[in-house]
Amino acid sequence: MSTRLEQALGHAFSDSSLLLMALTHRSHSSPHNERLEFLGDAILSGVIARQLFDRFPDVPEGDLSRLRANLVRQDSLHQLALSLSLGECLRLGEGELKSGGVQRPSILADALEALFGAIWLDAGFDIASAVIVRLYGDMLAAIVPGQPIKDAKTRLQEYLQGRRLPLPKYSLAGTAGEAHAQQFKMSCAIESLLVNTEGSGASRRAAEQMAAERALERLQQQ
Repeated sequence: MSTRLEQALGHAFSDSSLLLMALTHRSHSSPHNERLEFLGDAILSGVIARQLFDRFPDVPEGDLSRLRANLVRQDSLHQLALSLSLGECLRLGEGELKSGGVQRPSILADALEALFGAIWLDAGFDIASAVIVRLYGDMLAAIVPGQPIKDAKTRLQEYLQGRRLPLPKYSLAGTAGEAHAQQFKMSCAIESLLVNTEGSGASRRAAEQMAAERALERLQQQ
């Protein structure tokens, strides 16, 4: 499982204990990932700031700060974590597992920041920066100063509209878990391109976003 995650991140850890720590929630055991999260938050903010500074030379400081805040907020990190299927790799205590912690936005966002910190310690700033820039590539490319960053469903819709293709159809593919921690599986079908992907999440919206992100990845590979 960790090998799959390393492939998705584009980084193979030399020190596997750092990866293990990054994936360990405080409810599971110690050492856990909170200190790595602190480090990851710092490098994420710096890397995104530099990307925005370089990409938008005419945008004033206040607007750059708002763009950065949007990119590093919990919702953006959560969407990236879902695209990596990060929840499947987390080490959570029994209580968190029963309450659906593997899909909780705050836990996933914190774990992704911890991974950024772990990569920094494992391989240095440049490698960690490269991982962040690659993961944030689509979000950065979608930025239009003065407009909100577009989510995966919006980007997929615009991709298809730009090619005069029918819009995707989202449908419920299944549910699992107890009512208080239900997991939804949604499919995203683009019949004209023979693309059908699935995503899962604690809400239909989150599952649709994951399915749309995977559809975009599939289309970019064609």
